[in-house]
Amino acid sequence: MAIKEYDVFVIGTGTAGKSVAYDCVANGMKVAIADNREFGGTCSQRGCDPKKVLVGFTEAIQLAENLKGKGIISVPKIDWAALQKFKSTFTDAVPAATERDLEEAGIEMYHQSPQFLDENTLSVEGKTVKAKKIVIATGQKPMELKIPGREHLMISDDFLDLEELPESIVFVGAGYIGMEFAHIAARCGVRVTVVEFGDRPLGPFESDIVTHLTKASEELGIKFIFNAEVSKVEKLQKNYRVSFKKNGKTESIDARMVFNTAGRVPSIDELDLEKGNVAFEKGGISVNEFLQNTTNKSVYACGDVSASGSLPLTPISSQEARVVSLNIRNGNHTKIDFPPVPSVVFTIPQIASIGLTEEEAKEKGYDYVVEYKSVPKWFNAKRINEKVYAYKTIVDTKRNIVLGAHIIAPEAGEMINLFVLAMCGKLTTDNIKAMIFAYPTWGNDIKGMV
Repeated sequence: MAIKEYDVFVIGTGTAGKSVAYDCVANGMKVAIADNREFGGTCSQRGCDPKKVLVGFTEAIQLAENLKGKGIISVPKIDWAALQKFKSTFTDAVPAATERDLEEAGIEMYHQSPQFLDENTLSVEGKTVKAKKIVIATGQKPMELKIPGREHLMISDDFLDLEELPESIVFVGAGYIGMEFAHIAARCGVRVTVVEFGDRPLGPFESDIVTHLTKASEELGIKFIFNAEVSKVEKLQKNYRVSFKKNGKTESIDARMVFNTAGRVPSIDELDLEKGNVAFEKGGISVNEFLQNTTNKSVYACGDVSASGSLPLTPISSQEARVVSLNIRNGNHTKIDFPPVPSVVFTIPQIASIGLTEEEAKEKGYDYVVEYKSVPKWFNAKRINEKVYAYKTIVDTKRNIVLGAHIIAPEAGEMINLFVLAMCGKLTTDNIKAMIFAYPTWGNDIKGMV
């Protein structure tokens, strides 16, 4: 059988992979793309988008709960099956639509994870293919917990497709995914416990702001077990038993379901990277400033799988895909340059963050001033009877610009985007205060935060 040859072979059909493939084929290149799962990637099918659909319903519940007795008579109940049916309207059509668009663009498709045979050769679907450039955009997958009984652990994909909710759930890990799913489940009446190795949730986030979320989560009914290392999962007659070590002692907790939300790792173990002379590290594929692999110059990586030093977020995937696409088409002229990147945890209330934490500003030696306040009496929180609203901003005293902003609020995810504009534009705090925003809006509140 003849070996097929391509100008570009892309591995992964998520945000990053598709973008590179479309750009290159539009530039007249012969392009192929492969995926070992449904085409379309994680975010649109089993990540950000379907999660946010579920969150939207719990936001309605929380708002009604806040205003109960103040005009709202009763809090609505969620029909989980109907909610899942609605969620599927966003996800079910993605694979077929993705394949249709790729085919119409003239991109050849393979439904398997390729394996490297050498620097420019891959084995896929039992065929051997060669490519001048190979793009790895395989994203991340749940990190395996190497403990006895790990086969009983469910993952985020399973939660998003649950046909019905159980009476109780244990989430192992209090990062983004664990906290967001814990809030969804708890507001739907599930008894939730979160077991976390560290001493608090959301380790990378500003600790003062996370404290507010921890308290709000506990008031919602979520139980936290911190400084606990899960050691075993056992199947009982109806429940599962999670054993963990805490303070030198072994304890346990039972629940109907247990989810591994301990984090995600680069999805690279099926690629046989060593055969392709592709360097990799803990954070993913090793890349230079052009997002080109450090050892195999025919390979580029973008999205969550690249060890580029930035956060594994969908907007970053798009940015990296643009850089890879330009460098493949025009030669290595475009270096990756990350502007300030916001991140949001879609709990209720939301936590949003951009730039440096206070600890990071101190470590970097900045002269800075911190403003940290709890402001539930500000109008926007008060009008919906929201008890949790706080912010912490770090300002460079020499240049009078924002180094970091951290917010907990119902609309923190939207508010942080204004800090993106301020930080990318290097606006001073005086510039921000001089702006006129629509009132009364959550965005207008940022003028009081600097």
